[in-house]
Amino acid sequence: MRLPSFTSIRVTLLFIALLCVGFVSLTQLIYTRNWNQTLQVTVFPINADQHLTTADYIDKLNTRDFTIIDRWSVREAKRYDLDLAQPFQVSLGEQIHTLPPPWPKNANPISVLFWGLRFRWWAYRHTPDDDADITRIRMFVMYHSGENDQPLAHSLGMQKGLMGLVHAFAIPEQTNQNNIVIAHEMLHTVGAIDKYDKFGGPQYPAGFANPYREPLLPQRNAEIMSGRIPTEYGSYMAESLRSTIVNQYTANEINWLE
Repeated sequence: MRLPSFTSIRVTLLFIALLCVGFVSLTQLIYTRNWNQTLQVTVFPINADQHLTTADYIDKLNTRDFTIIDRWSVREAKRYDLDLAQPFQVSLGEQIHTLPPPWPKNANPISVLFWGLRFRWWAYRHTPDDDADITRIRMFVMYHSGENDQPLAHSLGMQKGLMGLVHAFAIPEQTNQNNIVIAHEMLHTVGAIDKYDKFGGPQYPAGFANPYREPLLPQRNAEIMSGRIPTEYGSYMAESLRSTIVNQYTANEINWLE
């Protein structure tokens, strides 16, 4: 009898893994988007560059540093008359000392697919799954000292798996804007999509906090999925979540509109 080849075994195992991921993702999609219970969001800090200043910043973090995300979500949910008073509750988890798998170079659909499976396995090993993961969102925040003046890698939020990978600066003055990025990626996990163009500017109309304002510019706030406030001369990053809102496009995507 001819034994199956290594390639066929690998393809079969991959197919089984994808089926399991698909089933879990569908269950998470149903439970998180019905807004019957507060979604627990855990922030797991990671020292991305092993700098002492980054370590010191992480050591000083506590759950209170993220409560503005809770208050912001309460404010925005109230504007849409959501039955659930508090959509999200953010808490600080334990520091993770192992880096996640790096984003693939020259990424293509296949390499991104395999990266996603590796990332899930890494997340499982360092934050073991349990029943709470049906509605628990895990945000892995990689903090950087910023001393080399290099731009941060792109952050991402995964609806399949309820996980986010955020790159942030370990600088106290950046904490408010870090929370904007965390909230942005958090909303990706429940179905929101990006609303900025290839240059990083807000798309019109979906990326404007109030696309029907007269006069249109300048806008007073940023839409959370664009993160920038449009003006007559371009746009600029919102300073904190207090200056961001969920517009009707995003509210519809996350099932806050009937």
